Amino acid sequence: MHNKSLTELSNGLATNEFSSVELTQHYLDRIHRLDKVYNSFITVTAELAITQAKAADKRISDGQQSPLCGIPLAHKDIFCTEGVKTSCGSKMLDNFVPPYNATVIENFNAAGAVTLGKTNMDEFAMGSSNESSFYGAVKNPWDINCVPGGSSGGSAAAVAAQLTPAATGTDTGGSIRQPAALCGITGLKPTYGRVSRYGMIAFASSLDQGGPMTRSAEDAALLLDVMAGFDEKDSTSMVKDVPDYKSTLNDKLDGLTIGLPKEFLGDGLAPEIEKAVEIAIKEYEALGATLKEISLPNTELAIPCYYIIAPSEASANLSRFDGVRYGHRCENPKDLFDLYTRTREEGFGDEVKRRILVGSYALSAGFYDAYYKKAQQIRRLIKNDFVEAFKNVDVIMGPTVPNPAFKLGEKSNDPVSMYLEDIYTISTNLAGLPGMSIPAGFTAQKPAGLQLIGDYFSEGKLLNIAHRFQQATDWHKQCPPEPSMQKPSTGQEG
Repeated sequence: MHNKSLTELSNGLATNEFSSVELTQHYLDRIHRLDKVYNSFITVTAELAITQAKAADKRISDGQQSPLCGIPLAHKDIFCTEGVKTSCGSKMLDNFVPPYNATVIENFNAAGAVTLGKTNMDEFAMGSSNESSFYGAVKNPWDINCVPGGSSGGSAAAVAAQLTPAATGTDTGGSIRQPAALCGITGLKPTYGRVSRYGMIAFASSLDQGGPMTRSAEDAALLLDVMAGFDEKDSTSMVKDVPDYKSTLNDKLDGLTIGLPKEFLGDGLAPEIEKAVEIAIKEYEALGATLKEISLPNTELAIPCYYIIAPSEASANLSRFDGVRYGHRCENPKDLFDLYTRTREEGFGDEVKRRILVGSYALSAGFYDAYYKKAQQIRRLIKNDFVEAFKNVDVIMGPTVPNPAFKLGEKSNDPVSMYLEDIYTISTNLAGLPGMSIPAGFTAQKPAGLQLIGDYFSEGKLLNIAHRFQQATDWHKQCPPEPSMQKPSTGQEG
């Protein structure tokens, strides 16, 4: 059953080929058997899953089936889930059990989906390798000695290893697309404001966006149909109708103009990744698209711009974790100052502390204009680059990441090298645009990803472009070997 797409699983439930309880138990058994290797889940909600599966079977028997009714899913442990620990991968929230659901969780519950559990992630979504989690590093199913990418590495690994047919993720600077590329799955970051952020624990509020992580574009369309929409509880949510993303999947690509940014190809890009991207783009030409070289001249400023804005917003958002209201609290504080300092020292990991310090510095009175204000001005220039580009092209394509999956521990002591892994994805978040990564081949048995960037609210077009490619190729159908066939490294693993 785990080899079936979401559409095939939904049809199987509708025709009584299997029940939701049987399907759910199948995935729970796979998680129990395999995730001790991958470490992709923080919490497995077996009892809740079976209860929801029984309710879904009742809905289906009553003729009330919807596309995701009875389908098991996993959720990144950043979405508040009523009655289920929601840790954000941090010791600070290791004991936090929310009394409410995030809107994304509510939407899936209303659709009759089944929650298998909460997936591992970089602490507070800060990372590109899923090594900063309080619960340990996640292993890439294609090579368990390598990282799966981050911060949504647990979701990406769980989907790639077929421990869940689909999962949710969040993307602040590439955290859906980068792990999707490294794990050989499909990941979509929608337009900022397309998916509600209510109940999604904040990292950088002007950049964070939730989205689907699936095997294929067709599956991603099914998830986005449920995730997208206006939410009055989220002040950044857009009042805009949600189209039927499935209805345009098979539109032809004749006349499609693809923009190829010259800044995305060349220095810093691994030759094997570049070759895979070039082959994928030739496939699009065969499907009727035309190519056009474009320029995004401020791309090189994206990394320094992002690493001022994101840490600044993080320093403000994470100030709420003080040991007073919820979360970790140090023992026997001497006074209020001791409570704050020891709680945060004990509760936050090194990467989170690093970003809080950078952000607090950038927002301080003497440096606000020189750093934060200047970064916001550069952000506008980056957005304008895309606005100009989309006057001449329908979609922008290029590599998702500059390198294949790297070894666990390889970049742990080099934060700047780690940050550069997001060089091609960050601009999309700064501009608030939708972006997508799809499987586009392999480099030495490691997946390579092709990134698609669209104009605002063009998720339907991106899904169509991705789906047509996946009809002509089978990269998205490739599955990693069972962990018993892989040899673990004896070296440092983060």
